[in-house]
Amino acid sequence: MQNKDPLLQPYQLKHLQLKNRIISTAHEPAYSEDGMPKDRYRLYHVEKAKGGIALNMTAGSALVSRDSPAAFGNLHAYKDEIVPWLRRLTDECHEHDTAVMIQLTHLGRRTGWNKGDWLPVVSPSAIREPAHRAFPKAIEDWDIERILDDYATAAQRMQAAGMDGIEIEAYGHLLDAFWSPATNHRDDQYGGSLEERMYFTRRLLDHIRSAVGSEFIVGVRMVADEQCDKGLSREEGISIAQQLAASGQVDFLNVIRGHIDTDAGLVKVIPTHGMPSAPHLDFSADIKAATGIPVFHAARINDVATARHAIAEGKLDLVGMTRAHIADPHIVRKIEQGLEDQIRPCVGATYCLDRIYEGGEALCIHNAATGREATMPHIIARSGGGKKKVVVVGAGPAGLEAARVSAERGHQVTVFEALPYAGGQVKLSALGERRSEMIGIIDWRLQQCEMAGVEFRYNCYAEAEDIRAGQPDIVIIATGGLPDTECIDSGSELALSSWDILSGDVKPTGSVLLFDDNGGHPGLQAAELIANRGCTLELVTPERFFAPEVGGLNHVTYAETFEAHDVQLTINKRLKRIERHNGRLLATLGSDYSEREWHREVDQVVIEHGTVALDELYFDLKTESANGGAVDYEALIAGEPQPAGQLNPSAFQLYRIGDAVSSRNIHAAIYDALRLCNTF
Repeated sequence: MQNKDPLLQPYQLKHLQLKNRIISTAHEPAYSEDGMPKDRYRLYHVEKAKGGIALNMTAGSALVSRDSPAAFGNLHAYKDEIVPWLRRLTDECHEHDTAVMIQLTHLGRRTGWNKGDWLPVVSPSAIREPAHRAFPKAIEDWDIERILDDYATAAQRMQAAGMDGIEIEAYGHLLDAFWSPATNHRDDQYGGSLEERMYFTRRLLDHIRSAVGSEFIVGVRMVADEQCDKGLSREEGISIAQQLAASGQVDFLNVIRGHIDTDAGLVKVIPTHGMPSAPHLDFSADIKAATGIPVFHAARINDVATARHAIAEGKLDLVGMTRAHIADPHIVRKIEQGLEDQIRPCVGATYCLDRIYEGGEALCIHNAATGREATMPHIIARSGGGKKKVVVVGAGPAGLEAARVSAERGHQVTVFEALPYAGGQVKLSALGERRSEMIGIIDWRLQQCEMAGVEFRYNCYAEAEDIRAGQPDIVIIATGGLPDTECIDSGSELALSSWDILSGDVKPTGSVLLFDDNGGHPGLQAAELIANRGCTLELVTPERFFAPEVGGLNHVTYAETFEAHDVQLTINKRLKRIERHNGRLLATLGSDYSEREWHREVDQVVIEHGTVALDELYFDLKTESANGGAVDYEALIAGEPQPAGQLNPSAFQLYRIGDAVSSRNIHAAIYDALRLCNTF
């Protein structure tokens, strides 16, 4: 049956035979150093090659010119020194029979002038892009000649690096800015009719082909419908695709639909959880039918069944599972081995993309090895030491990851959980319909733990004597935390927590004030639920803007909900106290910027201030443990075993992880567990 799987069939792209139909499309994980794809960047892509992927499309996008400064860790394709770095990446992927291409671009207006060399950014017309906030100058004739030459020489560098081909970026960047009537208001030979707006593209393809020859693979990742009133229409997009196909200079099209100059537009191109799966797949199939050349596409195709459907029905020639490979780079290998049900799921949280802008690097919300391949394993190896008894207290994401990794290392693992089910705060978050996919973080770990023989003891509030009775070698406290509402001067006993709302234990009613100085999903998700219940809601934050811990893509759905329900957003204010007043609650607000106070009379006050660590058991056990709970941070960071404890050498080692240490997030909890337990 595997031999008949549509996804595992080879595909001939020009002279290049690809071993299957699954690819990773171009994206920028921001792992570059000095604009070069050094070890971290290379190992990230090589891991996917080890996992069996047919094609790694690197960069998102690599820059061809100095006046296209990096917006999000882009590679510097305009430098000769990039060639040996890319050569090594390509050679190592080729060792696993994985093809490698790269996406080239001039960002145009989609960057900032105050980066890199502080050169003015250019676009066909002087129209600002809201997302990156730069005011471009209208590109001049000498700019055009310079940039055309830059594309050609960059393409030659990629050819010299042994890459299998290049892809020219044309959505939201300089090239398609010439296409779109929203960004091209020129009255010269580069503006006007669609034929004239395509003139720059025709010249660009001529320059590239002159530089690399007719045999080198050249494709275009293109927007074929901007889905906005002023932008490129579906009909014009299809016409452009047909012109590119008919030119004989383009070997494939990688199709995008939508516009990316605002967060609201971008999230429709790169959908998050709670949004439809593969929303542009049928549109991409229309492009394939209209052009007759190979068509690739990726947009929330995060499960194998959807990918298989896309290939089996002839909608695509190659299917991009890009975010899915950030969650699990070994998807193809698992399909080949009949282990499809063990693929770590992409839950659509889009922490990966939001983290690029918020934290400067792409990280998967629940695969802490991605981007850390030099120190963290995707496949857990058996321990070289003896089998140990490991006790984990708490079955949230931290505890489940600790149990999974310890069991896969070959240890005997027992998990105590006070509730009748696993999941912790993830379970709470997944109660919301829009974020229900988050439960995949828990379900996958439960499956892996069951396969590895982990014993679970539910409805068991573990105490010190329960731990001692098992005579463990290692004890891991992953008890998480409880909501912290003690962040105001007085009246906290009158407040609800975001957990009260999310769990359904308390129904929101009437007029609600939600104070959120955490700035993450819990407060926003509670606010979303309150608004959707029809309550009058004011969301108060001391920050300059709401939700600083949530990136632009996840911001969109919350913002849409708040707009729809007229939620009042109040920034630069703190909740100071709550008191009863006229049968209701009187909330007093203050500010960091004055001594003034403001009052709100409401029916409910909700506080989101993170969690307080549930650490009583940890401190009960600390003095009798071998290490006193101490963690050697140098060993932890280096991925080396923790030193043997000296306090009570014959006793158990004791550690705590996740929110049992302090209020953080899911990725932090999982990373804590992985890098600690992988050394046992």
